[in-house]
Amino acid sequence: MAAEPSAKEKAWVIFDRIVAEAAPAGAYTNPWIRHADGRLEYAPDYETLVRLLGVPLYLGVDTRTGVPALSLDVWLSYELRRADFDADATWPRGTHPRILPMSVANLLKAVPAKERAQLNARLTRSAAVAGVTSASANILGKNYPKQVDVIMTDWATGPELLISTKGMDSSYGKKAANRVEESYGDAKNLRLRHPLAALGFVFGLRSDILQKEPDTAEWLIDLLGKLGREDDAYHATCLVMIEYSDTLAPPTDSGGEPEGLHVAAGLTVDEDAGTELSDVPPSEVDRALANLPIVTIRHDAVPYHLSPSTFLAKMVERVLDATPVNLHKMARKRRVEAETLAAPFGRRADP
Repeated sequence: MAAEPSAKEKAWVIFDRIVAEAAPAGAYTNPWIRHADGRLEYAPDYETLVRLLGVPLYLGVDTRTGVPALSLDVWLSYELRRADFDADATWPRGTHPRILPMSVANLLKAVPAKERAQLNARLTRSAAVAGVTSASANILGKNYPKQVDVIMTDWATGPELLISTKGMDSSYGKKAANRVEESYGDAKNLRLRHPLAALGFVFGLRSDILQKEPDTAEWLIDLLGKLGREDDAYHATCLVMIEYSDTLAPPTDSGGEPEGLHVAAGLTVDEDAGTELSDVPPSEVDRALANLPIVTIRHDAVPYHLSPSTFLAKMVERVLDATPVNLHKMARKRRVEAETLAAPFGRRADP
């Protein structure tokens, strides 16, 4: 009898359908909007974000499963593809395996069809190929390896973009200081070894903190802004303020960390790596999509300098500024082609 799919396996199948519907046949909308005054703005696809954020609520899983943070990872990688970076270069990829070196992706495109099918079958089976495919990416910092949630890298360029994501939906006073300390240490560790990579941090925070612990919320918002202003820390930081009904909240977790620190440090094996594929039937995915809980993004509670719009613009521009013009040609072209149009309905830029 087949084992019951894990929470992550169930989530990935739903995530993939949401992203596929947002970009039919891989046709991504242009996120850049050039206003009449010449100002260029990045307009994130919030409609897709709230659908992704609804998945862990639908599954009823807490932060220990890693699914809530994974919904942010999937969205950020999707946004990088909207910016027209190579779909195989943005990890997690839009298909299994989520981590696949560009050299291997290029090999797949170059070999004859018959060999491509055989190689692809080997790469896409559930068990990871050691040193080639994976479900998560670890990268060496100045002093220790770090699991990076969203990444763009290649052996020819080295890391070009590194984004860490964290989330918090309860016990704010107990966890806030630890989250910030971890993030600050991660920034120093990665920035010192990879000074040219665009380094970012995205924090998903449930909006009930504004009522339950307003002083903690004010402190966190202020500190997140400061983390993005230091010369040797993050190039940009982002706060996603997430609102949903108390009836949708999963059982309060025990405070355990969703990321295994020993896994990130390379001291043990990630048991979930490469085991993402599952037999979740399409009918179950259809049911999930039809019953996703209502989630909203509280733009009014987030300063503009911490908004996803500002964050994504800074990260994309940082990558383009740090590379010669013959690299990332499509991403450069997409910015140039931005038209003077209002943001499409449902995919608005921050106010």
